[in-house]
Amino acid sequence: MPNRQQNPKAKQRSSLTFRMNILFFSIFVLFSVLIFRLGYLQIVKGEDYVRELERTEEVRVNTSVPRGRIFDRYGRILVDNQPENAITYTKMQTTKSAEILEIAEKLANLIDQPTDKVTHRDKLDFWIIRNQEAALKKVSQEEMTKFRNENEELETKEINQEFDRRIRDRITEKELEQLTEFDLEVLAIYREMMTGYNLSPQIIKGENVTPEEFARVSEQLADLPGVNTTTDWKRVRQSPLAILGRTTVPSKGVPKSKLNFYLARDYSRNDRVGESYFEAQYEEILQGEKSVVKNITNKKGQVVETVTTFDGLPGKDLVTTLDVELQQKADEILERQLLDLKSKRGSELLDRAFLVAMSPKTGELLSVVGKKIEKDKETGKPYIVDYSYGTFTTAYEAGSTVKAATVLMGYNEGIIKPGTRMLDSPMRIGNITLNTLFNKHGSVILDDLTALERSSNIYMFKIAMGIGGRTYSPGMRFSLAPGTLQTIRNEYAQFGLGVPTGLDLPGETVGYQAEPDTDVKLLNLAIGQFDTYTTMQLAQYISTIANGGYRIQPRMLKEIRNPSKDGKYLGQVVEEVSPTILNKIENSESEIAHVQEGLRRVYFGTNGSAKRQFATADYTGAGKTGTAEVVYYGPQREKWRTNTINIVHVGYAPFEDPEIAYAIIYPWATTIFENNYLPHANLTARELVDSYFELKTKYAEEGLSSSKVEKSIIKHSDEKLDEDEEVETVNE
Repeated sequence: MPNRQQNPKAKQRSSLTFRMNILFFSIFVLFSVLIFRLGYLQIVKGEDYVRELERTEEVRVNTSVPRGRIFDRYGRILVDNQPENAITYTKMQTTKSAEILEIAEKLANLIDQPTDKVTHRDKLDFWIIRNQEAALKKVSQEEMTKFRNENEELETKEINQEFDRRIRDRITEKELEQLTEFDLEVLAIYREMMTGYNLSPQIIKGENVTPEEFARVSEQLADLPGVNTTTDWKRVRQSPLAILGRTTVPSKGVPKSKLNFYLARDYSRNDRVGESYFEAQYEEILQGEKSVVKNITNKKGQVVETVTTFDGLPGKDLVTTLDVELQQKADEILERQLLDLKSKRGSELLDRAFLVAMSPKTGELLSVVGKKIEKDKETGKPYIVDYSYGTFTTAYEAGSTVKAATVLMGYNEGIIKPGTRMLDSPMRIGNITLNTLFNKHGSVILDDLTALERSSNIYMFKIAMGIGGRTYSPGMRFSLAPGTLQTIRNEYAQFGLGVPTGLDLPGETVGYQAEPDTDVKLLNLAIGQFDTYTTMQLAQYISTIANGGYRIQPRMLKEIRNPSKDGKYLGQVVEEVSPTILNKIENSESEIAHVQEGLRRVYFGTNGSAKRQFATADYTGAGKTGTAEVVYYGPQREKWRTNTINIVHVGYAPFEDPEIAYAIIYPWATTIFENNYLPHANLTARELVDSYFELKTKYAEEGLSSSKVEKSIIKHSDEKLDEDEEVETVNE
């Protein structure tokens, strides 16, 4: 019985072992076949597959993808694209110079090509191509053999360069004159074709292509390999505002200074890119995406088929924070006041003026204006150019406009408190006498609000002395505690004075900070007559006080949108930019409110320094005037070290719920110090705020709102500006 029971189990184990052996053998055979196949593909067929792979190359092509457009906050076009007929040429890897020259000659018979870009070096090279035998005879073999023997350390490449240089040096002007007008046209076309890159279309003629030229070339495309007729675009500005920036043209391409930066981001050398300011800052958003094509080549490297794998996408549209109508009004106001000030006696140094208006709650820039008077070098006649970028790239002493920051600094450092009263009378320190403009000889008791209203220098000097650990006494030996200068600058930095504002445009400066050679000079820092500040910094500073103590980043970008689908409405919102709070000043709400009241008195108080301009306004507001006695170091070097005056104004409105904050500077306004009241900065401020509220009423009646998601595209002006800055002649 046991033997009969064990036999089936033994048979079962034997069968399982056999089946496992069959399975392992099958796996071994399969792996052997797989290894054999891989070896066959890699060793026997490897080179064939590599060659097949190399027949296909996928590249991004520099097609005419429209750049994103730029709008103001209400949908009015600031920068547009204008379509233009264009003739392009695409060079293949195997294309020879002789073939390109032949095509250039054919094109020269079909189009008129400007020759103004042809250089002397181009003519030399072209003469050599046309006269190869004559060119070679200009340098003998014996001459080059001798040169080679005398310079054995030189490589073959360097010897060939010397050979080419000697040929060019010996081509005479008379020989170059043999080139006909037709030859120069061929050369102009040829040089454009040669500057292109393989498989990337190069624009041969993109401006002023006539319908006849376009038609003639289109009809001959079969005989012009690589040539194509297409639609290109040209960047057209509807506004002369310089901070909108510029783009390069295809003939210039990527700036050499940023070549590696752009090449690393898959740009081509002849791509159009933002060259300055807003166009440069948001280049990657505006640029769009190139089409991608797959070029299939034969064994000789010749392209036999081109397949588009991605059609490309136009750049996204950008909505700025600017109000173009307010910009135009502010532009006119500032220019008119500048010219009026320039007509006054003592204005020989005056040549510029600046204005920045922004929302104190969001940092949105509503208007950025800069004007500069220049003279034509040939005629000597003056003309005005847009200098809006000077609002953040140039800095000046701001005078008494900084006194609100000085008072808040006094609170924060425990030197004074709201309501503190001090004596304003001339201060005698050594052989120096310091005083206040309205009180050069007498004595008057002032509290902090009156000190702001009447612009007391002495009150501010005493705050600075307190920070330095000193109390004034007549004839005292003067010194301040170490670190006083840095403490004051740190306090001012809370408001954006002397530090970057965070502006979303390149090139911002933070102003100049010198080291005072005496502690007495340090006191001038407290009244804005030592460090220099930009107009943008002053706008951020007054906005910080207006909004209750929050330093907001000023910015030009409001929204990013997809391109319009119908040309009537802006595209869908991709991103809406939110306000950025950089810091909160360390003062309490009650301290800030107290200083705000002092600034309100500047406009509406009995002795307010801007009362004459604002007392009749039908809105509330607050601000601070300033005059800074400075030493001139402007563009007229022969007049350096001349004593002059900057006139400045900062403010905001309405007082209870601020909507607009502004800063205005007229640097080097006059060289006359006595009895020379100049209201131009105050007048500019009043006219600006009047214009703001007038436009606000108008927009409400028209139903125009910057907060709407759906915005109509508004063509604000039929005027089109080229890449040159618009200038305006000044009547002498």
